[in-house]
Amino acid sequence: MNTAPIVSKVWSFCTTLRDDGVGYGDYLEQLTYLIFLKMADEYARPPYNKRDIGIPEGFDWTSLTTRRGADLEAHYVALLRKLGEQRGMLGQIFTKSQNKITDPAKLFRLIDMVDGTKWVMLGADVKGDIYEGLLERNAEDTKSGAGQYFTPRALIRAMVACMRPEPGQTIADPACGTGGFFLAAHDYLTDPARYALDKDQKAFLKHQTFFGNEIVAGTRRLCLMNMFLHGIGEMTGDSLVSPTDALISAPPQGVDIVLANPPFGKKSSMSFTNAEGAQETEDLTYNRQDFWATTSNKQLNFVQHIRAMLKTTGRAAVVVPDNVLFEGGAGEVIRRKLLQNTDLHTILRLPTGIFYAQGVKANVIFFDNRLASPDPQTAEVWFYDYRTNVHHTLKQKPLTHAHLEDFVRCYNPENRHLRTATWSDKTPDGRWRAFSREELLERDKASLDLFWLKDATMTDLDNLPEPEVLMSEIMENLEAAIEQFSAANRV
Repeated sequence: MNTAPIVSKVWSFCTTLRDDGVGYGDYLEQLTYLIFLKMADEYARPPYNKRDIGIPEGFDWTSLTTRRGADLEAHYVALLRKLGEQRGMLGQIFTKSQNKITDPAKLFRLIDMVDGTKWVMLGADVKGDIYEGLLERNAEDTKSGAGQYFTPRALIRAMVACMRPEPGQTIADPACGTGGFFLAAHDYLTDPARYALDKDQKAFLKHQTFFGNEIVAGTRRLCLMNMFLHGIGEMTGDSLVSPTDALISAPPQGVDIVLANPPFGKKSSMSFTNAEGAQETEDLTYNRQDFWATTSNKQLNFVQHIRAMLKTTGRAAVVVPDNVLFEGGAGEVIRRKLLQNTDLHTILRLPTGIFYAQGVKANVIFFDNRLASPDPQTAEVWFYDYRTNVHHTLKQKPLTHAHLEDFVRCYNPENRHLRTATWSDKTPDGRWRAFSREELLERDKASLDLFWLKDATMTDLDNLPEPEVLMSEIMENLEAAIEQFSAANRV
């Protein structure tokens, strides 16, 4: 089924609401509340007849469709507050919910639009595609800041293809945003060309495979709804996404796979009101016995936490900013520990222009956990440079899965121990090469910030990218410089 008309229909109403000051994110939240309620109403009717959904009497879908005007607006506010008090996924979907549509006539029109679709009858892939389409449009609105929770889906697909999750494995994301990694892994596992899942495997996939953390209530709400529409979790079940800060304590149990893009921003901090009543911020450090180093650097703490999340046979693929690869102090300690205690086997260098957050220079590190041993667990690290001479923008030249297919081939997911370098003295333009652990440890601060390709724009003026791409890259570099300058002044 083509989902584009439904996405267009659902999204077109937003232009009307924007005149009332309702932004993309607020609109998407209201849709989440209403679609969830409508689906609960459909499940309560034949042929499903599920009466134990958990929605209190008088606060169901019918209570909205039978009201008009000020009475509808007042009841909607009461309904959101009441449902936010419930337990499980229901309560998490509606926690801290507020009505952002103050015009009762427009609220009724939105309810009527949602009422016109039989959501349960749509396949999980169709419902999921619709909601993913809305999330992506929301992320494109740079003013809302929603893009920071949205990892490019092409990158996610490539990471999942390299990790090759299997039925019965547990998959976690300690900063899951809107759930992109979960959904890509779910799509991979439910592809009949890969696996023919039996009844028990399907049940495990629905209820016991995915676990996440997301501290932002609005983002967590979108994640839970996104997962639910894709067939993950149960309307009456417990939430699979915790609202707690993942870094606070050691994970209760290990998982098989971690896929993550932890939030960028150099420092972890907390805000408080001082004795004079003014707001102040303070660097936040996590004193955990299972961490290799104590630091307020958020990304370094997430790398340590993700390693702690893994079973002794667990594997991780994590998006990290450049500073994780070269920063001294705690950064050097952590890199040396990764090379010693895990098999840090692959690093993908990413280009700028692929994230909605501006000025981001990032990489994906792939490592496998290992049993404690005095022997080094990393023999060599393979690097794929997809940054040098690569130019992307979000609109003119967005990243697609095809752009990363060569990396996936070089990674060789079927057997990553059998790899062939594309770089050599005879092929100096090859993007894929390995460095031994000894070579890396000899570098200043054990830096993993490696480049070997020549920048073509420095030697070949005919090879310059289009002006729009150049301008976008200049803006991104300026954004990155400002962020680094601001972070230095906050230290």
